[in-house]
Amino acid sequence: MKALILVGGFGTRLRPLTLSFPKPLVDFANKPMILHQIEALKEVGVTEVVLAINYRPEVMLNFLKDFEDKLGITITCSQETEPLGTAGPLALARDKLVDGSGEPFFVLNSDVISEYPFAELIKFHKNHGGEATIMVTKVDEPSKYGVVVMEEVTGLVEKFIEKPKIFVGNKINAGIYLLNPSVLDRIELKPTSIEKEVFPRIAADEKLYAMVLPGFWMDVGQPRDYITGLRLYLDSIRKRSADRLAAGAHIVGNVLVHESAKIGEGCLIGPDVAIGPGCIVEDGVRLSRCTVMRSVRIKKHACISNSIIGWHSTVGQWARIENMTILGEDVHVGDEVYTNGGVVLPHKEIKSSILKPEIVM
Repeated sequence: MKALILVGGFGTRLRPLTLSFPKPLVDFANKPMILHQIEALKEVGVTEVVLAINYRPEVMLNFLKDFEDKLGITITCSQETEPLGTAGPLALARDKLVDGSGEPFFVLNSDVISEYPFAELIKFHKNHGGEATIMVTKVDEPSKYGVVVMEEVTGLVEKFIEKPKIFVGNKINAGIYLLNPSVLDRIELKPTSIEKEVFPRIAADEKLYAMVLPGFWMDVGQPRDYITGLRLYLDSIRKRSADRLAAGAHIVGNVLVHESAKIGEGCLIGPDVAIGPGCIVEDGVRLSRCTVMRSVRIKKHACISNSIIGWHSTVGQWARIENMTILGEDVHVGDEVYTNGGVVLPHKEIKSSILKPEIVM
């Protein structure tokens, strides 16, 4: 089987992290976002992953070469010269996706984190005999999204309603699809939306089905959702393989610590924290609801909550970082500095406090 991952463009919503790496290579729970998807695809027998990309493909491919060998999977790029929306990239990659076998192929949005129940999706798709399956997830506030109206028993999709004013349902498109090759005949090589143009036409022909995604789902393409997604992901690990989580007197709730990270005495870590490879957390540090990426040093008695600390950064002694502060790569926060929602671009030194949310150039 094959899969196409819609990588897209610049990842502006996740800056300043995406100034250093393309968004799919930004770490989530101690590994690049896209690797969570590629590993799950490999588990259900996908042998080739095509990345639909219009920004820095050479960086992606160089990085993923190592994983090709480790996972035994082929990873190639299909590069857009102009943005083609969410359907155009399928037409562009047609030759890579169609191999004459008639097998369906996966399409994923690269920002989506879930338990990726691909085996169940394949089974559901083959059973209903339609042309395409989309995964849907239930949300509390459907008025912010496009709602999928479907038959509850069969999953047959009736229609899509964009940001409904009255309640018509609570299921939204989760950005995970399984499509027959014939779907490609419906897509022209031009900027096209799969959600607004292609799927409604398949639904009108009564060949589009939806499967409700079990477990959690989050689009982690912006910081607040990234932090929420980490909480949901760690909850999911707790249920499925709790031995991967850290334990001890200094741990509260769900915490993921890379085996090469070092943690000092008298710390209190958690809940909902990921500490990456090569990190050094000195004595008396307090961490909650945050991600600390590769090779970060957090000095004594610093306190970090609801924030993302980028690669190779340093947080000074007694510093306090909170309220969705994001430090880009190689940022150095001085001793006793307070940052309240600061968004700091890479390679900066912060010597004075940031008292209200602002971007530090």
